[in-house]
Amino acid sequence: MASSRGRASQMNAGARIARGETLLFLHADTRLPPGFAGEVRRTLDLPGIAAGAFSLRIDGPGWGMRWVERAANWRSRILQLPYGDQGFFLKAELFRSLGGFPELPLMEDLEMARRVRRRGRIAISPLAVVTSGRRWERVGVVRATLLNQLFLLAYLAGMPPRRIAQWYYRQS
Repeated sequence: MASSRGRASQMNAGARIARGETLLFLHADTRLPPGFAGEVRRTLDLPGIAAGAFSLRIDGPGWGMRWVERAANWRSRILQLPYGDQGFFLKAELFRSLGGFPELPLMEDLEMARRVRRRGRIAISPLAVVTSGRRWERVGVVRATLLNQLFLLAYLAGMPPRRIAQWYYRQS
């Protein structure tokens, strides 16, 4: 199946043809942990849980990568705001009732998490996905982290996502 360009469009296209009761969205450079299927079922069966994601581990050496992991896992657990590289999962029925991922060029994962939180909690599994560290290695851990926070603040301040995406792809 073909879809238009952009991660949100591609994930929505995949969800349209999926036949299962549960959907799991995973970035191409992220690997699932052993036992992920049982963990998804167990997590979504918990009372009050609308969706879930995995803890984050970054494939790369150094204290900077460990710091990013800790910060991402803290944000995910405390604020219930996992990002797409954490393997976001939820019931297909809920996904469809929310209208799928918003067709944004960037921040579609953040916006989906915000929508889901209105329906219930987002649980973060202690099992970790492993995502590629190549962007942090290429851009630099501190610079990539600061840029990510700047993009997030711009989005929350109301800057058009298309403009943030242009900025993001120029910097990355």
